[in-house]
Amino acid sequence: MALQEWASVLQDTIEEHDIEDTWSIEFDDAIVPDHPAGGWQQYISGAFARFMCSKCKRAWPSKRVLVVFHMRLLAVENKGMVKVKRFRQKCKKCVPSQMEEPHFKAENIEVLLEKLVEKILVKCYDKDPGEKNSSFHFDGRIDGPHEAAHCEACQHGICRQVTTK
Repeated sequence: MALQEWASVLQDTIEEHDIEDTWSIEFDDAIVPDHPAGGWQQYISGAFARFMCSKCKRAWPSKRVLVVFHMRLLAVENKGMVKVKRFRQKCKKCVPSQMEEPHFKAENIEVLLEKLVEKILVKCYDKDPGEKNSSFHFDGRIDGPHEAAHCEACQHGICRQVTTK
């Protein structure tokens, strides 16, 4: 999904939670997990996504696609900003192969951003988001174990860190 669709889902979710500040979102591959800039908060989640090799067109699903969000509220300006890094994977058949971007289903982007907004409520507004039980949609079959050699998050040493922070 393109950035505009992520932005639209974020805006809808923000409105559903009666947040009056304006929030924006951008993709940022320069994000360093566990090192948000001063004044920024972090949320890390794992989600289901699919990948496609740009070289051989092989496609594969993954249940362990790491997404790192850094967020910041500028209360005096009534606006917040979210930066997102989606970790990539590479094809295990092609040598050499390049890291490929994950493709998330719309339903999974909605779940990711719902969980993000719950973290925004806690970390930026000191509010209890209440109980929600959103779960990711998984389709397809995962053949074999997660392969660390092909996972960008594993190469950064953070892949197993999919519990919420």
